[in-house]
Amino acid sequence: MNDTAAPETPVKQSWVQRFLNSVERVGNKLPDPAIIFLFALLIIWVLSWLLSGVNFSAIDPRSDAPIIINNLLTGDALANFLSTMVTTFTGFAPLGVVLVAMMGVGVAEHSGYINTAIKLMLRRTPKALLTPVIILVAIVSHTATDAGYVLVIPLAGVIYYAMGRHPLAGIAAAFAGVSGGFSANFVPSGIDPLLQSFTQSAAQIIQPEMAVNPLNNWAFTSASSLFIVLVGWYITDKIIEPRLASTELDGDTEDLPKLDEISVTERKSFYIASTVMLVGIGLLVWASWSEDSPLRYEGELAVFQAPLMQSIVPLIFLLFWIPGAIYGFVSGTFKSSKDMIDAMTKAMNGMSYYLVMVFFCALFVAAFAKSNLGALLAIEGAQMLKALALPSAVTVVGIIFLTAFVNLFVGSASGKWALLAPIFVPMLMQLGISPDLTQAAYRVGDSSSNIITPLMPYFPLVVVYCQKYVKDTGVGTLIALMIPFSIAFLVGWTLFLLAYWYLGIPLGLQASYVYPAG
Repeated sequence: MNDTAAPETPVKQSWVQRFLNSVERVGNKLPDPAIIFLFALLIIWVLSWLLSGVNFSAIDPRSDAPIIINNLLTGDALANFLSTMVTTFTGFAPLGVVLVAMMGVGVAEHSGYINTAIKLMLRRTPKALLTPVIILVAIVSHTATDAGYVLVIPLAGVIYYAMGRHPLAGIAAAFAGVSGGFSANFVPSGIDPLLQSFTQSAAQIIQPEMAVNPLNNWAFTSASSLFIVLVGWYITDKIIEPRLASTELDGDTEDLPKLDEISVTERKSFYIASTVMLVGIGLLVWASWSEDSPLRYEGELAVFQAPLMQSIVPLIFLLFWIPGAIYGFVSGTFKSSKDMIDAMTKAMNGMSYYLVMVFFCALFVAAFAKSNLGALLAIEGAQMLKALALPSAVTVVGIIFLTAFVNLFVGSASGKWALLAPIFVPMLMQLGISPDLTQAAYRVGDSSSNIITPLMPYFPLVVVYCQKYVKDTGVGTLIALMIPFSIAFLVGWTLFLLAYWYLGIPLGLQASYVYPAG
């Protein structure tokens, strides 16, 4: 008897798997985003030293004088860096925005209010409209950060399976809505003021008094919700599900999560909490209705100086905190005020990494602005683009596709925009393109490739969801499912933005397409 084992025949990998393996290897070699900001800070210091003695012909629009690079490695500059390090961190605009919004969302999420709302929406859906409703719910779930990944996506598979449809199609549709349509939402959320704060900081490199409204892309993202739903619906029902027809289910369906019934208490608590929330919204509308309302600025409501506009983040906090707290106490998930505080604490626990990243990000952004390198890059880059005489639309498309490519390796939306905004926004301002349009272009590119990168933190989790139904599901399987969505979103959404721009439909509140705004 021959005890020598025969060598295993290597499994031939598809081109998709080989490509993904290459992407993963490259991505794993990149430092953590926080370290990238640290390295970027050091590079800014060195460049400021090397270029501080160079005479540039580029004219600084803020002073109408040739631009000067400030050396950040002088004794005075380093002393100032150390003495202001804490205030640079605590005064970083995105920090307070995100933390305040997330505390309110945390109460609504951990009390069960958001989960019950999503279940009610999914359970009352006609079979023919199942796909668009799931995608719509997935889009709305962005307001609860991780709720879409941990609730909507697995529930979508359960619902499809219960209705006799292929569960992987439901998972793909929900994943497309949660992640691929990340920037499509008609409900204002924490991501709006977060990106706006980076955009405003970058715009102030050119115009120090520049103010960007937190809802400057709200109209566009609202319209994009309809686009994502329609395109995702078509791809799911006409491409993905037919392709899965020959894929047999071999998972252990006995252990699959069940679509639990909503108890009388949960239903009652939800309706009470939602009624209070609607009453609160009604009172807000009433309070801001008259022209002499204290929520207006000189009779105007939709201007940045209006107290209502400057209260967007606190209103987002209250919009989730109040119904979440009421639901928690009525349903019994909150036994005391400590439980509510614990919910807010849990939300903050998930922000610990963000705090570390923001620390280095704030230092980098401050140094980038003080050095004048951002202004130099913007002016020189704008002059180069002007020399190329490319149409503005071509420039915007280039930003979208570049962002989509970078997103394959750096998944954090805020992290990427913190790096790219100080370059893109001032540069395009010099070309007459507004910060509002630049931010909208970034959001399209950032969302479209989310669903095809295994470096996205929740990508492996979605693979696990699929394996509950098809055991041999791998990264390549999920990528193959999501590529049609990604390509359609990237190309179609880009054309949608260009058409939106051509028609002159407002991007959002106090938003414009050109700089300076006409």
